[in-house]
Amino acid sequence: MRVLLAQLEPAPRDLDANAEAVAAALAANPEAELAVFPELFLSGYETDDVAALAVDPAADGTPLAAVRAAAARHGTAVVIGFPERTADGGVANAVACIERDGRLAAVYRKTHLFGGEERAVFRAGEELLVVPLAGRRVGPLNCFDVEFPEPARALAKAGAELLVTVAANMEPYGPDHALAARARALDNRLPHVYVNRVGAEAGLRFVGGSAAIAAGGRPVAELGETAGARLVELPLDPGDDAAVNYLEHLRDDLPVQGVSSTSVRGGTR
Repeated sequence: MRVLLAQLEPAPRDLDANAEAVAAALAANPEAELAVFPELFLSGYETDDVAALAVDPAADGTPLAAVRAAAARHGTAVVIGFPERTADGGVANAVACIERDGRLAAVYRKTHLFGGEERAVFRAGEELLVVPLAGRRVGPLNCFDVEFPEPARALAKAGAELLVTVAANMEPYGPDHALAARARALDNRLPHVYVNRVGAEAGLRFVGGSAAIAAGGRPVAELGETAGARLVELPLDPGDDAAVNYLEHLRDDLPVQGVSSTSVRGGTR
């Protein structure tokens, strides 16, 4: 699958400029089947007065609608982070999954919010999604979500063929995501597209490190800490090594027993 890793720096609070950046990246890479942009790319990583930046994903005439039009124009599916205006007037840290014809296939809301600022301003999502996108069943994740094994495992068990993580990961957590991104691919024998942003905003320095990772956890392509968009051919075949098909071999029937402090090897006193 031809995937565009759009490791770019958004313009803070300028949704129109960021939508134009998406359109430019798609125009420069017409071969891409899927293009992935970072967490909250449409707005920048803003938590101050985020309600003023929130977008109704289904509305016409918005910067997200412009992204949908660009996706249709170039025949490229797009996964992009944005602040979603929810029906109850709140804001979710969301991921738009846009099909190659510009149709909004789904909106995933980040389920694991990071830190006090995110929890104070965003509504946490209450479900994971498997989304048909670019001819594949895609499991979207959002930044902190990828640090937990369970969401990716649930997506794999639900039939996802490709994991896609958008991120705005900052210092000092770069090594955490470098390990987690590969681990989620290896844990579930699924290819994984991980796209993080770069640059500085709101007193944070974002560390990049985007990667396309094959099902065995091997990076096919890795980006450094500078802005750029790279087109990658990512194999989607999970491989045929049945010995390490962890989903098949995982046992869910094992109880956990408490062991008293007086227990000794070979028996108890």
